[in-house]
Amino acid sequence: MNSPATKARRLPLDYDLTLDCIHCGLCLNSCPTYRESGRESESPRGRIHLMRALGEGRLEADTDCVQALDSCLVCRNCETVCPAGVQFGALMESARNQLPAPGLVPGFLRWLGFRVVLPNRRVLALLAGGVRLAQILHLPRLMAPLLGSRGATLASLPVFPPASQRRSLPNISPSTNESLETVTMLEGCIQRQLYGAVNRATVQTLNALGADVLTPADHACCGALHAHNGDLEEARRLAQETIQAFETVDGEHTLPIVVNSAGCGAHMAEYPRLFADDPDWLARANAFSQRVTDFSKFVAQPDRARRLQAQFKAGPARKLAWDDPCHLCHGQGVSAEPRELLDLIPGVKRVELASSQSCCGSAGIHALLHPEESNALLDAKIEEFQASGAELLITANPGCQMHWQAGFQRANLKIQTQHLAETIADSLGRESPGGSPTSAPTKS
Repeated sequence: MNSPATKARRLPLDYDLTLDCIHCGLCLNSCPTYRESGRESESPRGRIHLMRALGEGRLEADTDCVQALDSCLVCRNCETVCPAGVQFGALMESARNQLPAPGLVPGFLRWLGFRVVLPNRRVLALLAGGVRLAQILHLPRLMAPLLGSRGATLASLPVFPPASQRRSLPNISPSTNESLETVTMLEGCIQRQLYGAVNRATVQTLNALGADVLTPADHACCGALHAHNGDLEEARRLAQETIQAFETVDGEHTLPIVVNSAGCGAHMAEYPRLFADDPDWLARANAFSQRVTDFSKFVAQPDRARRLQAQFKAGPARKLAWDDPCHLCHGQGVSAEPRELLDLIPGVKRVELASSQSCCGSAGIHALLHPEESNALLDAKIEEFQASGAELLITANPGCQMHWQAGFQRANLKIQTQHLAETIADSLGRESPGGSPTSAPTKS
């Protein structure tokens, strides 16, 4: 039986989910914030205890409680090691949805980012253009000393590409080889504006496999960042828009939805939990989520991997390291496939990082809200990367890619990051190697 609600909003999930935690402590060593602070309240089981107390009305969401829940990276490493199968990511999203609104300025900035910028392609494009202009004028570096650790994060943002390289993909990108199948693909919001090269490399790879790629027109955002930060109302609205967009581009509602952003893919695969109380949308969300597949999982399917390997061109010997995005390995259970694909590329020697499945500290907007803690996590991983002798860091999430590149820049290291799709496209003969955007392929 569910417990009474608090004076604030009650946890918008089945209370019984909090009871799945058996307090065994196996999650403790997997939790970055607990390892750093040693405080039980900043461990997964400690946070679940707080959630339960909030749900039962035994605790008010005071400053300490909000800090403990807000400092979580939601990396979901605890889910991987949990013997009881606790759905910690869902619990954390719901708990954050219950927390009181932040102060006036933080609240305004979150509203501006989540409700105005991310859901609107035109506003996001204008912002990206503004950031690019500011970077050309060196404004972030000039402002950095005034903003402390957040200023350093701002100054180390990757350079936004020009508008010509931030353009959207065409609605149809036909295969460059014999057409064997048709897929749909998510462009994303941040990915489209900052890493358009990744989207084009993804299309090039899929086209080389014989796949025609369909991209929904005017789709803005899947709502992943909103859900991860507790704005479930907007997350539901954006999920509805996303489902409708892909139903429109795929009239049969059966085509795979290939996603090259780990955080987006994990969230889209879990859309059904947003509509537990809405049978009509729940049915549509279930059908949608079953079609979602990560780029690496799709491409690594044996027949596709063989077709891809046959098209790889010989390249120079290079040593690279793969770093697992948390929402790929812990959120989607995809770990072997990216490694298998990298091992197929001629000239590549892949080195394994011991902590490849631990969080780099990006964690959505965590790096902006908690820059010192976030950078400390990354600095430890950079040291490990340097010790490995690798020359290139490969990952598969825009936040991770951005955070790693900023960390290398902050450490004055001339090391680049790439998305897995870019590494594969380079080996297929991408016209502009090394991460530069390329045009979407067309049939000859």
